[in-house]
Amino acid sequence: MLVLRRLLWIAVLGTFALSVNAQDIHFSQFYNSPLNLNPAMTGVMNGNIRLVGNYRNQWASVLRSNAFKTYAVSYDQKIPVGQYDYFGFGIGLWGDKAGTLSFGNTQAKASFSYSKRMGGYRDRSHYLVIGAEAGVVQRSIDFTAALYGTQWDADAGNADPSRPSFENFSTDNIVYMDLGAGLMWFTVLDDRNSFYIGASMAHLNSPEVTFRDSTAFGGRDDLSIYPRYTFHAGGEFMISDRVGIVPNLVAMFQGPNMEINPGTAVKFLFGNYRRNYQAFSIGAWYRLSNRFDSTIYSDAFILETEFEYENIGIGLSYDINVSDLNAASNGNGGFELSVIYQIAGNENRGVYCPNF
Repeated sequence: MLVLRRLLWIAVLGTFALSVNAQDIHFSQFYNSPLNLNPAMTGVMNGNIRLVGNYRNQWASVLRSNAFKTYAVSYDQKIPVGQYDYFGFGIGLWGDKAGTLSFGNTQAKASFSYSKRMGGYRDRSHYLVIGAEAGVVQRSIDFTAALYGTQWDADAGNADPSRPSFENFSTDNIVYMDLGAGLMWFTVLDDRNSFYIGASMAHLNSPEVTFRDSTAFGGRDDLSIYPRYTFHAGGEFMISDRVGIVPNLVAMFQGPNMEINPGTAVKFLFGNYRRNYQAFSIGAWYRLSNRFDSTIYSDAFILETEFEYENIGIGLSYDINVSDLNAASNGNGGFELSVIYQIAGNENRGVYCPNF
């Protein structure tokens, strides 16, 4: 038991050390957090206005009241331009709090997009979308709750806060600007079948993030956040009048770190696509990541279910931890909830975009 506690202590400290350099908002239901995934998805919807809410609770079985909590809310809308094209505008607020040090990350961003029709006709279209985002990020931490390796009492088997830490921090709060951009291509085959592929780059300006005096590390380049490259694809394909498949894939690369989430859901349609729309889906995703030595390993098996009623969608998912940390978590990972509400207008320009 003592060995397990030490291993868990090391894992939590390692997570904290990694997060200080690059803690990005993370959702298993990435497809239900469009503005977080790619600014080019701003305003890309089958409606005029979209409201999205996401909540994630992770590692509660290990950290109890200090579990990692992540939330996001966003608003975006599309504005017709000319006969076929669209302009998108969105605003979003993201945040999370991690571990016993209450390491917090709060972001407020505005995003923009332009959807250009590249070909097709009323019920079948091909669009190229370009997007950009800009915002302010605040990071904070409670160093009064920190414990360090020099404070570990091997004889007692626990940490002694009265021992010196030999750590000095110049601030417990950081504010910086952040920029991003993205591209996406989507094809609408009809009102029941579509697919898309996209890519985005976050932290274009490589902002400097440290709670210590930057001069102690030799300058800005050693402290800037790695740009995050995201590649994603998905679609919806009906295989009968009432059953369809909804595959999704996301791959993220940030410095030496990477993550890949492939998976699919099966959708069951109960209502009509054009009115009284009702659908239920159930699916599974598998998250792969890498260790510091670049070895690929399995991180989590994700189960998801979603119910859609006309303009409202509610998604629930649960991560089953399959990494080495399951010795402490007993396989428990993260619970996640997403809610999407779309407001349709009186526009009548045919099928515009895929269902996300």
